[in-house]
Amino acid sequence: MVREQYLTTTDESGALAPVNEYIYMIGIYGWRKRCLYLFVLLLLIILVVNFALTIWILRVMWFNTEGMGYLQVNEDGLRLEGESDFLFPVYAQEIDSREDSALLVHSSENVTLNARNANGDVTGSVSVGPSQAEGFGQHFNISSNHDENVFYADVNGAVVGKGKLRVTGPEGAIFEHSVRTPMVKAVLNKELKLESPTRSLSMDAPKGVHVKALAGNVDVTAHFDIQLHSTAGLLILDAESVRLPTLPVGEARTSGDSQGMYNTYEVCVCPSGKLFVSRAGVSSTCSERQDC
Repeated sequence: MVREQYLTTTDESGALAPVNEYIYMIGIYGWRKRCLYLFVLLLLIILVVNFALTIWILRVMWFNTEGMGYLQVNEDGLRLEGESDFLFPVYAQEIDSREDSALLVHSSENVTLNARNANGDVTGSVSVGPSQAEGFGQHFNISSNHDENVFYADVNGAVVGKGKLRVTGPEGAIFEHSVRTPMVKAVLNKELKLESPTRSLSMDAPKGVHVKALAGNVDVTAHFDIQLHSTAGLLILDAESVRLPTLPVGEARTSGDSQGMYNTYEVCVCPSGKLFVSRAGVSSTCSERQDC
């Protein structure tokens, strides 16, 4: 705003002469000034509120120089103390618990662990649900604390690395296909039973099959025949006595009764225990055929 003032001065003749003087006054006045003060006050209020909210968030989230509350950030990664809830998937290279506590993972639905390759494809997964547990991968391996292989499975088969595979179920174990093992042994004071209800049961070994019962009997039961074959060896029954209690008993024949004589045989025993068959006669014919 410029305001013009008129002043009177006296010249040498004594006459009054007007003098023009201009005064410049710079500023904001009126409603503009009040609006400016109101805007500054509003900015100040917003600044105070933001500062208070920042302090409140820092206090609630427990921010400190080491991290945020129970979540600590260090050079090795993140360390989380206590229980935590994750609403979305968690991506991590390694998850470890403290040395004096276990790592527990809970979920109301299921817990799924996925392993991905560089392209993002899932190469292995383990899922534990409320009713079942599933897992898939190229192979499955379980190791002990000493890095010993306990169990290994892949598409070619399963391998039990420890010395024993113990089955404790009351119905035993059911195998749909062949089983390869150096020994099948029952639990102490329990019976060992090998059974095939509808098909045949075979035991093959290149160097022999041994069946032992150190404190009991060995029972072999079949609906039809029991056949013992030895292609290039002997069949040895090593016992104090060998009994055949249910053999049929033949009738004695006279010297004149030669009917059916040629269809009757007798079993002869050598001093070494060898058995051979000889055609029966009125008297023993074992001495006539020395096959010992």
